[in-house]
Amino acid sequence: MPNDTTISVQSLTDLTQAIDRGRLAAVALPFATRQKILGALAKTLKAAQDDILEANTLDLEASLEMAVPELVIDWLRLPPDRLLNATTALERLQGLDIVATPSGHRRVTLPSGGGAMTQGSWESLGVVALVYEALPELSIFAAGLCLCTGNALILKGGNEASQTNQALAEVFREVLSATAPSDDLIQVISARDGEAARRWLMQTPDLDLVIPYGRPSLIQQVCREAQSPVLAPAMGNCYLYWAASGDVKTVVTAVIDSHRGQPDPVNAVEKVLVDAQVSDTAIAELQRQLQEANLRVERWTPEDLPRLDPDLWRQPFLQRTVWICPVPDITTAIAWINRYSSGHGDAIVTHSYGESRQFIREVHSATLYVNQSPRFMRTPPTASSIALGMAAQRGIFRGRITLDAFLTPKTIVHGA
Repeated sequence: MPNDTTISVQSLTDLTQAIDRGRLAAVALPFATRQKILGALAKTLKAAQDDILEANTLDLEASLEMAVPELVIDWLRLPPDRLLNATTALERLQGLDIVATPSGHRRVTLPSGGGAMTQGSWESLGVVALVYEALPELSIFAAGLCLCTGNALILKGGNEASQTNQALAEVFREVLSATAPSDDLIQVISARDGEAARRWLMQTPDLDLVIPYGRPSLIQQVCREAQSPVLAPAMGNCYLYWAASGDVKTVVTAVIDSHRGQPDPVNAVEKVLVDAQVSDTAIAELQRQLQEANLRVERWTPEDLPRLDPDLWRQPFLQRTVWICPVPDITTAIAWINRYSSGHGDAIVTHSYGESRQFIREVHSATLYVNQSPRFMRTPPTASSIALGMAAQRGIFRGRITLDAFLTPKTIVHGA
């Protein structure tokens, strides 16, 4: 394999040229070739596992010496099972029988008036950029989703994962050189270009989609500065409302399970709003069991609320922390969730049909969980639901960031 299979982006011109190369590569990518690349990529990743894990060990050692935050180190760590999970996702995506129509969508033909017929379809976006911290396996998931939908991909990882990303770049280049019309289909920006490359990514209007993934500071920066369309994943700051009719066992299970990410706790319940009619004994039992599960619990009273910074209620902790706070009723809880939740996934525990219906009807979040753990899984049983993350922003592709997010609708009107 070559020593350096990344690309250098030292100016906006360099980036524009990379985007143009990627766009041309994506256009010349028939469906059969996509499937071939996905299979070859999965096979080569398995063969290169030792090299990838060795590179990851070097990144971890360097990060420990540089006092990288513990959260980022957890994300950076790539044990064999996480690498295998990503590789298996490629094999499952390879088995999907789609061209440019994701599972769940069908081409439809409807009369449009005047004797014409309107046909709805889907097509690839073009060039997608993933800007991310640590989490090296995200590049594999993004590559799989882009290949499956016929898009080119530009990857800008964090410096903390430079050697792991380099090892993955070598795999991408080896596979594409052997199976694709162009190895520009997946381009990895060199770690040497650092923050300058990220700046050029923010300044170009030529990308069809930018997906930032990492801590809130990164997400907010990209959303604020990017000149291309942004699909912003959300992480943490999920709410659970414990209704008076709900049981403590279900609440405990949902909260603890939500923090079991892979490894990022995408749907971690960090705030539990408790109905005023729930007994102190039940709340104390919840606190005890959460603490036994190594979650840090802070329990607030109504008297505490005025002195708490309101912004803390809308910020993710991402530190295995759970706040417990009483609320007078479900109406108050719903208003609280709509105001402060990140909006990608919130839950209710109740045995009241009326309360569950009110929660579903009035909470604005993308995904709602009723008496169910909101735990996020990138590779659920249904292959078409393999997801990069969760999005809260309103629009057609909120919720799980799956194949649908990498396609765009297309309408054709036929004359009589």
